[in-house]
Amino acid sequence: MRRLLFAFAIVAVALVASRPDAPLAMAAEKESKIYEMRVYYAAPGKLDALNARFKNHTLKLFEKHGLTNIGYFVPTGENNDNKLVYWISAPSKEARDKSFKEFGADPEWKKAAAESEKDGKLITKIESTFLTATDYSPALKLAQSNDGRVFELRTYIASKGNLGNLNDRFKNHTIKLFEKHGMTNIVYWNVLKGQKGDDNLLVYLLAHKSQDDAKKSFDAFRMDPDWLAARKASEEKGGGSLTEAKGGVVSEFLKPTDYSPLK
Repeated sequence: MRRLLFAFAIVAVALVASRPDAPLAMAAEKESKIYEMRVYYAAPGKLDALNARFKNHTLKLFEKHGLTNIGYFVPTGENNDNKLVYWISAPSKEARDKSFKEFGADPEWKKAAAESEKDGKLITKIESTFLTATDYSPALKLAQSNDGRVFELRTYIASKGNLGNLNDRFKNHTIKLFEKHGMTNIVYWNVLKGQKGDDNLLVYLLAHKSQDDAKKSFDAFRMDPDWLAARKASEEKGGGSLTEAKGGVVSEFLKPTDYSPLK
């Protein structure tokens, strides 16, 4: 029996090693995949032109050069007419850099950029953050919803030495309680190792039926005895609040553009 089991083990290892789609290969691919969050600030009156350029040109050129379009959003509310927030993904940081270089050199892109900027530049500032999915993040699905849901981008700055404790609290408690109270977990990220913020930033995306529903859900969540117990235990372990006292939690509501893969 021992010889038989040993033989099976050898065969299993050989099969995994020989298959490009084996679980180990898939795990390695998942670990190396990166996301990039890009925030564009449009010049006054140019947001519509910027969105038109993405819709008609940029998205298909990103895909042509190996970049996956995830979601394109603008803030909700008034006085938010100059901001575009979007996410793309690539197999690795090196692949992303190669793709962006090829994209920038593409004659079709150069033509589209020149035509769109004939009356002036469309963008005044660009912010970029490289991210990797946490081990507890749901698999990101590019779902299309017709119910007009809104998205909430939340950024947490962990207090010194507490990013691990913050991630553990989300993994073991928070995401389940969010779902319990009607919130949809979309994706959870930490900053790519070697980048600024890799020791203290958690970035995640939720979906709600509406902003009013978001408020009701969070009010109920904050009063939940399970949350109160988890928070108390985690803060005792971490020596206090797991997020910075000032500016440690930032929330922004977003709505998808009409061309966003994720809605």
